[in-house]
Amino acid sequence: MKRQNQSSVLEFILLGFSNFPELQVQLFGVFLVIYVVTLIGNAIIIVVISLNQRLHVPMYLFLLNLSVVEVSFSAVIMPEMLVVVSTEKTTVSFVGCFAQMYFILLFGGTECFLLGAMAYDRFAAICHPLNYQVIMNRGVFMKLVMFSWISGIMVATVQTTWVFSFLFCGPNEINHLFCETPPVLELVCADTFLFEIYAFTGTILIVMVPFLLILLSYIRVLFAILKMPSTTGKQKAFSTCASHLTSVTLFYGTANMTYLQPKSGYSPETKKLMSLAYTLLTPLLKPLIYSLRNSEIKRALIKLWRRKVVLHTV
Repeated sequence: MKRQNQSSVLEFILLGFSNFPELQVQLFGVFLVIYVVTLIGNAIIIVVISLNQRLHVPMYLFLLNLSVVEVSFSAVIMPEMLVVVSTEKTTVSFVGCFAQMYFILLFGGTECFLLGAMAYDRFAAICHPLNYQVIMNRGVFMKLVMFSWISGIMVATVQTTWVFSFLFCGPNEINHLFCETPPVLELVCADTFLFEIYAFTGTILIVMVPFLLILLSYIRVLFAILKMPSTTGKQKAFSTCASHLTSVTLFYGTANMTYLQPKSGYSPETKKLMSLAYTLLTPLLKPLIYSLRNSEIKRALIKLWRRKVVLHTV
């Protein structure tokens, strides 16, 4: 196609689940409840950890950062998604689509590295308990957190800028619920082969490498736990690791299905459902996983609740 016959796209149309208009009211209700519960659950973890000095240790401060990421991730996606499922077609500006993709990649990339840092923290605590304070000192903790956030920013900046440097000449209908890289890339009027190689390689490095490091860390952790003489010690160690492992499985499993799938491997509706798995379920379930499986979080939450009740009765 010749350059002069191409026109620049100034806005996109998100189709959502427009093929199933009879389900839109129910979907809006379900998504709204999930969004509210996600915000409340993660906000509770942020408040509990922030107000309790006993929880100002790397394990819980990593969890605080993770909850901030989940709240931000949901805030970027869910309001737009609620608008999309409540209407047949939703228009989003070129700049708005760029911004949404940027922050999705930023918070998604940051979460990948944070989960890896949390695995390293558990490895140090269980495999080297006597040297834990030295291995995971305040300086190391700050470097790991900063590395996670800076890496997320770099990933988002490079990938989003590259995607939107391509020419979009129409059509402008994104058959998805939000501006995610794979469906937006389908509208590009240019050869995206080099970008697809970069995106695949980047996904391997950003998603699979941390996942493999987490896996290796937990293999070491498992052997260390099995060598513990105390049954109580084993149970406590398994309990602290189980929450993180569940989160890792949820996030990496669903993200891999979305970003490492063949270009034409699934129907658009299936791709939407897979995207919902990590954009809705993961942020929703993580607060429940951590709060229900972690005795320290439960104790801090009960203590905060009792303090609130006392203040109201005085």
